[in-house]
Amino acid sequence: MLSLKAEKQLRNLGLNSYEVKIWAALLSREISTAGELSSIANVPRSRSYDVLESLEKKGFVAARGGKPLKYVAAPPQAAIESIKSKTMGNAAGETGKIDNIKKSRIIGELNSLHTKGKSYLSSSDTSGALIGRYNIHNHTRQMLEKAKKSILISATSTEFTAFVENFRSILESLGNKNVKIRIFTQPSQSTRKKAAEISQFAEVINTGNKARFCIVDGSEIIFMLLDDSEVHPAYDVGVWVGSALAKDIERAYSK
Repeated sequence: MLSLKAEKQLRNLGLNSYEVKIWAALLSREISTAGELSSIANVPRSRSYDVLESLEKKGFVAARGGKPLKYVAAPPQAAIESIKSKTMGNAAGETGKIDNIKKSRIIGELNSLHTKGKSYLSSSDTSGALIGRYNIHNHTRQMLEKAKKSILISATSTEFTAFVENFRSILESLGNKNVKIRIFTQPSQSTRKKAAEISQFAEVINTGNKARFCIVDGSEIIFMLLDDSEVHPAYDVGVWVGSALAKDIERAYSK
């Protein structure tokens, strides 16, 4: 059985919880069927076949012929190197696409649209989806930097700790400008410590609610759709909306 730390590290490599369980179970056996692994790993039998197929594509398992089909685990070092190679290959390909766009005439067209669009686009008409925690944090930073009156944040305990570490300087600067900052999160030893660190410029409020969102000036909101403890950062999903919805939620949390 894997430790919680090992499970988390594997999930950071892009494996979901079922994939971690199945691969760990297979590592402890020389060869097994999907049914056997389902029982050992406590994964629904109906899901075990899809999980094994996904693991095979990622280079973590190999299928052996026969009926029923049997599987063997790739050595851990080889499996991780496979993920590394694929990640580097994908990154190189995506970087090349970006560089090609930057060098093309398209960037001029996009800049022109952006400049012209500002003249008639209202914040009440804007919304968009953000994929990946890196993009979510970048957009959150842009929102925070524009704050004039108030910031309302709701975060899980884990997210709260990361939020303070990433945005403390911005929050402190805004607090010094009399921007009202309130953060709702679950009480824990780590959140209490971080709350004490920012107590001079932000109010931290304990709650059992695990909602994830950030509202700035009651005019725009970014809210996350998934549980951050269950999703890989690369697949986290956020929705940004500039509308009266933000003000309504802010009022609800102020009661």
